[in-house]
Amino acid sequence: MIVRTLAECEQSNRKIVTETWDSTRMLLKDDNMGFSFHITTIYADSETHIHYQNHLESVYCISGEGEIETLADGKVYPIKPGTLYILDQHDEHLLRGFSEMKMACVFNPPLNGKEVHNEDGVYPLEAEAIA
Repeated sequence: MIVRTLAECEQSNRKIVTETWDSTRMLLKDDNMGFSFHITTIYADSETHIHYQNHLESVYCISGEGEIETLADGKVYPIKPGTLYILDQHDEHLLRGFSEMKMACVFNPPLNGKEVHNEDGVYPLEAEAIA
């Protein structure tokens, strides 16, 4: 059995911080569960270009408000507490935080731990693992 708390993970190298978000990676590839699980904070007044070409992701909004815009068709979807969005087609999108948003995220295949978006919004398939 694996037991971790968000507070413990936030105080460790499992917390990855960027300009527009931070992500606490609570469950990773090395845990051998077949997926990874993260609590991500999207900063207020931010916009992040994302295009997960190597991963599928499901995102559940716990708190805060924002929107997601799919670039293929220009559709805009509001995000608020209770919203789940599923990037089942490797959807290229813009994620905007109007207020600080707390999100629960699941990735398949699982992340190694140190992934950040490249210039195309992509996470590499294999990144450095968190020790």
